[in-house]
Amino acid sequence: MRRRTVIVLIPSLEPDARLVELVRDLRGQEPRVGVLVVDDGSGPAFDAAFDQVEAAGATVLRLPVNHGKGHALKLGLRYVATEHPGQDVVSADCDGQHTVADIGAVAAALSAADDALVLGVREFTGEVPWRSRFGNAFSRAAFALATRLRLTDTQTGLRGYPAGLLGWADAVPGDRFDYEQRVLLAATRDGVRVREVPVSTVYLEANRSSHFRPVLDSIRVLAPVARFLASSFLGFCLDTVALLVLFAATGSLLGSVLGARGLSGAVNFMVNRRWVFGDRRRSARTAAVQYAVLAGVLLAANFGMLTAFVGFGLPVLLAKVVTEMLLLGASFTLQRRVVFAERVPAPATGPTGRVPVPG
Repeated sequence: MRRRTVIVLIPSLEPDARLVELVRDLRGQEPRVGVLVVDDGSGPAFDAAFDQVEAAGATVLRLPVNHGKGHALKLGLRYVATEHPGQDVVSADCDGQHTVADIGAVAAALSAADDALVLGVREFTGEVPWRSRFGNAFSRAAFALATRLRLTDTQTGLRGYPAGLLGWADAVPGDRFDYEQRVLLAATRDGVRVREVPVSTVYLEANRSSHFRPVLDSIRVLAPVARFLASSFLGFCLDTVALLVLFAATGSLLGSVLGARGLSGAVNFMVNRRWVFGDRRRSARTAAVQYAVLAGVLLAANFGMLTAFVGFGLPVLLAKVVTEMLLLGASFTLQRRVVFAERVPAPATGPTGRVPVPG
């Protein structure tokens, strides 16, 4: 399959015979490849199925209760990082959608990717179940809006994680299906390269076995954008009212812009720090200094554009609206990636370095 050793990680909830078939195919065609299956609280009714998976040659980690796909993936990544350090991981779904050949293609790309996250992406053409077509389109649009990065398939569970990124991926927050979206968001934020590899598109029973909720989980990805828009609208209202009042009272555009921005900026900083980006780890002073620098840059751009628009004959209110709309995207991106960026730390291990399996 590839030159370096790889472990195939398969999170599983209430599997059917296709999981056993996948493990047997992997072990039969690629006997040197390790297979790690995480039972995400399927319950006693599925003990026999996981016994068959073990008999087929896989290692099985069993959770007594369901925690979510993200939790199962992170448990598997942590297990590999501590029990098999230096080995890369390819994650695959348990429902038969990912073939051995496609898993091998992602593993091969991972071998030459130089610490890039590898995605096995599907082409959504031909007879694609509406649920999958709509879900992927909605998810791609949400992700592009949140990051300005366009990916072919943000929902794919077929992914390659190089050994050097296992700790990073384990530290990304999220326990359920939105975890995989969060990994992509963290990659864009932390400068992790993402490589796409085309794979076959397989849908079994119209994809009814999937537990993914495309709209709900994509809304979670969009939540920071929605909160930022609400915060920005609040700041815009405060800024605009203050600007109009000060300009009417003083006739000084520069003084009015400075006074209005000082008021709205203070409110906007507090709202963004606590509500929009949830940045509570770093001191308020550090974030405030960075925010002040950013605000100064945006203020200079704001004043320059506002002056130009007013000089062209636009009313102050219309010029204000146009200026704020043009600067909104830059403000969101810089605040998210610089001022309130949450760098994911490497997870710490216990004295033995072994991974506990939570109950």
